Amino acid sequence: MDSPNQPKSLSTNLFYLFLLLSTNLLTLFISSTFYSSSSCSLNPISSTTTFTKRRSPSTTDSDGTGNPDTPQATIDLPSEFLAFSSGQVLPLGFNTNFDSDTFYPPVGQACTRFPDELSRFMSYKVNGSCPDDELFAQKLLLKGCEPLPRRRCRPAAQPDYVEPYPLPTSLWTTPPNSSVVWTAYTCKVYTCLINRGKTQKGFDDCKDCFDLHGREQNRWASRQTIEGSLDFTIDEVLATKKPGTIRIGLDIGGGVATFAVRMRERNITIITTSMNLNGPFNNFIASRGVMPLYISISQRLPFFDNTLDIVHSMHVLSNWIPSTLLHFLMFDIYRVLRPGGLFWLDHFFCVEDQFLDVYKPLIESIGFIKLKWVVGKKLDRGAELREMYLSALLEKPLKNSW
Repeated sequence: MDSPNQPKSLSTNLFYLFLLLSTNLLTLFISSTFYSSSSCSLNPISSTTTFTKRRSPSTTDSDGTGNPDTPQATIDLPSEFLAFSSGQVLPLGFNTNFDSDTFYPPVGQACTRFPDELSRFMSYKVNGSCPDDELFAQKLLLKGCEPLPRRRCRPAAQPDYVEPYPLPTSLWTTPPNSSVVWTAYTCKVYTCLINRGKTQKGFDDCKDCFDLHGREQNRWASRQTIEGSLDFTIDEVLATKKPGTIRIGLDIGGGVATFAVRMRERNITIITTSMNLNGPFNNFIASRGVMPLYISISQRLPFFDNTLDIVHSMHVLSNWIPSTLLHFLMFDIYRVLRPGGLFWLDHFFCVEDQFLDVYKPLIESIGFIKLKWVVGKKLDRGAELREMYLSALLEKPLKNSW
C-alpha cells in the first residue's frame, strides 16, 4: 500500500534540490566576483587613472565657458608610475579603516607637472639595479614631487662597505668613506668636505659642519649664559621644563645632526630632517648613530598631532621661504607639538623691515607663548644691510590652544 506521506516527501525533495542548485550558483557568482580582487600578483588589477595637464585658472575651453568639467588633454606617463600611483584593489575587500575597497598610494601631484623628468626617474629595469640618479631624484623632489614615487629596484651601495663605528665612538667620529656612494657630490671623500670651509670659495649649505672638531664641537654646549645672547644652550632650554619631560623631538634642517647628538647625550631622541645638498648629509647622520629623515620643508611633517616634546630649527627657517609656506609650516610645527611642548626658533634670518612688517606678526599669529625672545643684528656683511637674527623659545599652551 502506498504511504499517504509520499507526495509530501517528493515535494520536500524537490524544494531541497532547488535550494542546493541556488546556493551553488550563488557561491559560483560570489567566488568569481571576489577572485578578481583577491588574486595575488606582482601586477594587481588596478583602477584606471587619468592624469591631466594643470591649467591656468584664466584658461577657457573651446566653448568659452571655462567649464572645469570639459575634458582636458592627457599626459602620457611611464607605466611604472601608473602601476605605483593607481588605486590598488584590496585583496580582502572593503576595509573599514580606509573606508574603501581600494588603496591609493600617496604621491606628489606635482610629479605630473614634470612628465619628462618623471619618465626618466621611472625608467629602469624592474627587479634590477636602480639608476645612479641621486642628484636628479633630489631635484625632482625639490620641485614638489614629494614623496618621490616608489621604484622596484635596488639602489647602489659601496662595494667595500664596512660596518659603522660603534656607539658612543660614532657620535663624534668621521665615518669611513666607504659608507657613501659619492657620484652625486663634488667632494669624493670626507676629507674634502671637512676642509671645504677653508679651501672652497662660494656658498655651500652647511659648508663647515662636517668638521666635527671645528665649530660643531661647541654648538649648543654648556657654558655660562650671556644675557641677551642669540646662542641659547641646550641646558638652559631644558631648564625651562621639568626634568625628564623633554624626551622626543624633531630638528628641521639639522645639517649633520649635532643637535640630535647633544640631545642623545642627555637621553633625548631627536629625528633630524636634512637634504643632501652637495654633501651626503643623511649618510653622515646615520653613521653617527642618530636618525635622519629625508624630507624638504614643503612636506607635511609625518607625525601625529600633539606628540612631540620639542621642535628645533637653526638657520633653515628664514626669509628665503615664501611667507605663506612659512605660515603653513609653523602651524604644522604647532600641530605636532604636545601641549606644553617647545619650539626653539634658532637664528631666524631676515632684514629689519621684514621682521617688523611680516615675520613678527606671522610668528605671533600662531599662538605660542614667548619664553625667550632675542633680536640681534647680523653685522658680518655690514650694518648698512640692516640684517638681523631672531632666536626665540616658544611654548605651545597647555590649555585653550585653539
